[in-house]
Order: sequence, then structure tokens, then C-alpha cells
Amino acid sequence: MNINADYSQKVVINYHDLPWVASPELGVKRRILDRLGDEVAKATSIVRYQPGSKFATHTHEFGEEILVLDGIFSDETGDYPAGTYIMNPPGSSHAPFSQSGCTLFVKLRHLGPDQVEREIIDTKTAPWHQGMVPGLTVMPLMQQGSGSTLVRWAPKTYFNPHKHYGGEEIFVIDGVFEDEHGRYPAGSWIRSPHMSLHQPFSKEGCTIFVKTGHLLD
Repeated sequence: MNINADYSQKVVINYHDLPWVASPELGVKRRILDRLGDEVAKATSIVRYQPGSKFATHTHEFGEEILVLDGIFSDETGDYPAGTYIMNPPGSSHAPFSQSGCTLFVKLRHLGPDQVEREIIDTKTAPWHQGMVPGLTVMPLMQQGSGSTLVRWAPKTYFNPHKHYGGEEIFVIDGVFEDEHGRYPAGSWIRSPHMSLHQPFSKEGCTIFVKTGHLLD
């Protein structure tokens, strides 16, 4: 199954507009943003666990990133409420479930040899750092190698025009993100190819998940 699998093409989707697709496990459904492969796939998805649903133990050969959007996500190592970021490194295994239900932003099979230890961050309490322009604050999520970042835009914050070597992926968590190409409310996912150019800003303020440099292959 290939969905938005050509990384040379820009893709803009709001996940609320996509259908839920059943997974192999009862009570777990997905809204697929991109996918390259069948059930074992390099993919980006919104995943919803109904209360009491679970996945069997499985291994992530090329790693996994999870951002808990709502509810409580769990596995055998603990419970992770909304706002938790989890990086499961290549070769790691777990048996995920949710007693009360949850919704996740999930990226599969795109990590490399730099990511060797599991990372867990509570983004509700982790510190924010000053960004490159006034009104912009950042929270690095992955400490091993090039990774993912939360970026918070105060209202009426404007950034400089720039290109992204290796592309850029943005998921809008809250508020409204903008650039000269469009306006992207919460739930929007924007994947821009290698060396794409834009000038981002936010008139209303927003929080976004950003990942760069991973779209060359």
C-alpha cells in the first residue's frame, strides 16, 4: 500500500478529513497520512485506540515516534498521558494498549543508527527555549542525532524565508500555522520536499511538531 509515498511531492492534509482505517487489532484504527509498504510499512498516521484495545508484542526494526494527542497510551513500561513524546529506537519491542482510549500521532520505520536509547518527554512540563526570532520558542524532542522538535508561535510571529535540506514535515497541534502558500489549522499535516522554500508565520499563534532532513530517500 503506497499513500503519498513520493517524497519529492508536497502534501497538505488535515487528518480530520480522512477516513478511519481498521488495523489488524480490534479497536485500533488509523488515519493514514503517508505510507510506503503493507502492514509493515514506513508510515505516518493518526492512530486511535478505543478503551480496552491493545496490540500484540511487536518489534520496530527501524524505530517509532509517538506523540500522545489525547487520552492515556500505555505499554508494559508505563502509562503516558496526552502531551507525552516517545521515541522507541530501532530494534525495540513493546506491547501497547490503552485502558481509557487515546489518539496518537505516530511515525514508523524512519529512524537510524544514531537513535539507540528510548526517549520519553512530558511536553507539558519540559522547558521551552528561545527560538531564532522573537515570539518563537522551541522544545527539542529527540536528543540522539537529528530529530524532532515542538515549536510554539506566539500570535503575530514571523520567520525568515528559508529552504529545508532533506525536506520538512509539520503537524499542527493547536492554533493556526501559516505561510505564503496557505493557512493550516489544528490537525493539518504538511510535508514539503527537499530544498523547498517558504516563509512561515502565525497571526493567531500555534504549536507545531516539526521534523526536518529525513525526506531524502
